[in-house]
Amino acid sequence: MSNILLVLLVSFAVTFVLAIPFINLLYKLKFQRQKEQQKDIFGVITSIVNRLHGWKVGTPNAGGILIILVSILLSAIFYKIVPGYDIRTKLYGVNWVAVSLYLTLILFGLLGLYDDVRKFYGLALSGAWGLRLRYKFIIQWVFALFIAWILYSKLGYSSVHVPILNSDLELGSLYILFAAFVIVATSNAVNITDGLDGLAVGLTTIALVVFWVLASSVGMVDTTLFISVMIGSLLAFLYFNIFPARVWLGDTGALSLGAMLAVLALLLNASLILPFVGFVFIIETLSSLLQWASKVFRGGKKIFIVAPIHHHFEAKGWDETKVTMRFWLAGAIFAFIGLFVAFFGS
Repeated sequence: MSNILLVLLVSFAVTFVLAIPFINLLYKLKFQRQKEQQKDIFGVITSIVNRLHGWKVGTPNAGGILIILVSILLSAIFYKIVPGYDIRTKLYGVNWVAVSLYLTLILFGLLGLYDDVRKFYGLALSGAWGLRLRYKFIIQWVFALFIAWILYSKLGYSSVHVPILNSDLELGSLYILFAAFVIVATSNAVNITDGLDGLAVGLTTIALVVFWVLASSVGMVDTTLFISVMIGSLLAFLYFNIFPARVWLGDTGALSLGAMLAVLALLLNASLILPFVGFVFIIETLSSLLQWASKVFRGGKKIFIVAPIHHHFEAKGWDETKVTMRFWLAGAIFAFIGLFVAFFGS
């Protein structure tokens, strides 16, 4: 246990030390929020959000690059130097757990970086840069299906554990579709939630702590090590991401972290625990979908002042920090509920 805690602390220290020069690099590259009309996930201009967050123009974005690089490099190093944590490589020649997690971060991170770069430099949705929402969604599914195939064919996952009933539902090759859906849904849910300083990073860290406990309880040491590195990196990043943020995740970080969270849940056979642990992410996503459906089917009428729901509370007069901290609190409560469900009857 001391080794794994040391891994977390080293990851925190490395990310913290690198954060300031990295933020300065983002300034030099002009990876910053531009002055523009902020839109929701369906492309509708949200004047209230523009009024509340207009002062944040110029804040460095795409900070998720730092988390991705640190997590991959440090975990790869620790797998080699920390005794007992590179078992799968010794047994199978390749640590497919690490491969699946690294590919998840890289592929979804690159897709998010495409969006971020387009926003930074004001590139129009035309020509070579004209990758529209539906095509990005298709690419997400391609990436997710590939990662799900690795879980199925290389790691032997084909069933879903049903908590409380303490039974397994065998899906066979359909597991690939199920796993891909979990990855795409969670990736987009975290991305939708990433709208306030520190909100998505804090909630993701809370969720990771749950999976850290679950991984330790079943002896998945390589997964435990990776989560330790990720928690340490996120905690350091959170120092610079809380209000008023000096750097944001961007789509680079939000899409990759969401997908990574889903893959960890699948690796731990805890995909049905994920809805409890990530309940705030679900509420955020549902609020956006319900708002869209209401506008379409109710003649433009809205359910919320603005969606996602964290902006609704801002519009009602809550301070940004109050919304963030109360959502963190909700995330922590549902994390405990998730743990209760996971261990019930065991």
